[in-house]
Amino acid sequence: MAVAGTEKKTGKKKIFVFDTSVILFDHQALYSFQDNDIVIPITVLEELDNFKKGNDTINYEARQFARIMDRLSEKKSLSDWVQIDKEGAGKVKVVFYEHAKKDVTRIFNGQKNDHKILNVALWIKEENPDTPVIFVTKDINLRIKAKSLNIRAEDYETGKVTDEQLEFSGKTTVENVGEEVIQSLYSDGVCELNALKLNFTPPANHYFVLRNNRASVLAYLNPHMDLIERVDKTSVSRITPRNAEQTFALHALLNPEIKLVSISGIAGTGKTLLALAAAWAQRKHYKQIFLARPIVPLSNKDIGFLPGSAEDKIKPYMQPLYDNLKFIQNQYGENDAEAKAISTALEQEKILISPLAYIRGRSLSNIYFIVDEAQNLTPLEVKTIITRAGEGTKIIFTGDIYQIDTPYLDTQSNGLSYMIDRIKSDPLYAHVRLEKGERSELANLATELL
Repeated sequence: MAVAGTEKKTGKKKIFVFDTSVILFDHQALYSFQDNDIVIPITVLEELDNFKKGNDTINYEARQFARIMDRLSEKKSLSDWVQIDKEGAGKVKVVFYEHAKKDVTRIFNGQKNDHKILNVALWIKEENPDTPVIFVTKDINLRIKAKSLNIRAEDYETGKVTDEQLEFSGKTTVENVGEEVIQSLYSDGVCELNALKLNFTPPANHYFVLRNNRASVLAYLNPHMDLIERVDKTSVSRITPRNAEQTFALHALLNPEIKLVSISGIAGTGKTLLALAAAWAQRKHYKQIFLARPIVPLSNKDIGFLPGSAEDKIKPYMQPLYDNLKFIQNQYGENDAEAKAISTALEQEKILISPLAYIRGRSLSNIYFIVDEAQNLTPLEVKTIITRAGEGTKIIFTGDIYQIDTPYLDTQSNGLSYMIDRIKSDPLYAHVRLEKGERSELANLATELL
């Protein structure tokens, strides 16, 4: 399958027909198709009009696309082909509802907007028999419908991470390490990178399990010294790492030189718990601990249908964060000063748990900011969060890229995967993938066998 969004100039131009989902994912999608032409069904513009109000990312995308189309049509009619304002780009036009020889609304028995959009794609294909016509949508079911009508359909893949890139775990196990290397790490705490005799160049803050038949040691590449440095097992907030990956994660979370951390892994690996424990242990260095997660509505229903106040509506979505915080609190006695300090911090909003949408307009200076369930964010949302970081702020993203609840994202296009791939070589960043479930033997059983 050709990769929509990275089409190369082959001499024969193509026509791409956009679905609404593409624009809500990336308002600059027009600029990602080289010199090929793009058709926007009028139904897409009608759907975008429903998204123009609001503070969510999709509302921003809809407004920005409208501005682009308005700029392109200043002196021209969009019912004709209009040149896209980028060197080497093709043309764009808006097509009204057209009846193809096969009426999709009758085939699928319904006047749904999706069917009207497919009708345009089918009509464009009939009107341009010598030109490849490709329907682009983030909606899997809509792609299947298009293919059933013999319309070539593809996902919008600009910014998608390849399967090979998804394999990045942030750590490497090196076998048969020389005894002198391990001894140097234990005695001096460091050794030269070339002493490991690696067949690849590790990125900054990359973690290692180094071992031979006699001993093993945990280490990471310190980008500031360009040396391999020993990583010691450290407990924080009475939470002790149970495996090498958790030890690496805590090291990254506690390292003041690392300002951006991502921790991925399946449920039960300890992602959120470790992030919270590290945050609480470092609370004196930050003005506030901010915990947030995106709200993904149940059954695709907006949370407005839930009863109660705004706080009542969002509390179920935030409960996993409270549960992890309660677990840390339970490590201390009921009357312990540390346990009481956590309750006081919540009351005084030194620890603030909130939906991610509520950070808009906030200044993120000197904050330990944990973003949970980051796999449900788009690349633009992740970028927006990071670009809000002020002086002294540390941002943590946690999530499982294989457990996505947003309909137009997948393992390759979500914001967490995108960020890991784009930033993994920067000295300010570290990534660790947790692989072993530590919640309970029963939870591990379900993960492995069900």
